[in-house]
Amino acid sequence: MLSAVFSFLHFVAVFGIVGTLVVEWVMLSEGPTYREARRLQVCDRWYGLFALMLLVVGFMRVFYFEKGSSFYFANPFFHAKISLFVVLGLLSIYPTVRFIKWRHQMTDGKAPAVSETEYKAIRTVLRVELILLLAIVLCANLMARGVVP
Repeated sequence: MLSAVFSFLHFVAVFGIVGTLVVEWVMLSEGPTYREARRLQVCDRWYGLFALMLLVVGFMRVFYFEKGSSFYFANPFFHAKISLFVVLGLLSIYPTVRFIKWRHQMTDGKAPAVSETEYKAIRTVLRVELILLLAIVLCANLMARGVVP
């Protein structure tokens, strides 16, 4: 039963990451209102919480549930999945830092000023993150089935 609970939590975290990234990508605009900017900041915090949850629950599953750590560490798709997740995490730093820096501009309910360059950079990073998530899901699927290249 505990294994099923951790599997469920793992899925919740994955769907949470996907959901928050899609919301960020859809909500981002060149001229966000104060309300939109606040929502992006809150959404980005949830993204971070879901990512942390995914790591903790995922490694709990590797070491204490499922097929055992020897299965996962011997599988190249596990290594690819973890590597892609690290790249995803590193990429996510840029939008997070930008959203945090908006706080200084948002005093007294003012909307942040977002340059075209900043907008395009954040948009590109979010798009790449979504593509990386698809690659991670593919690796997870191949890994779980024991596929060896």
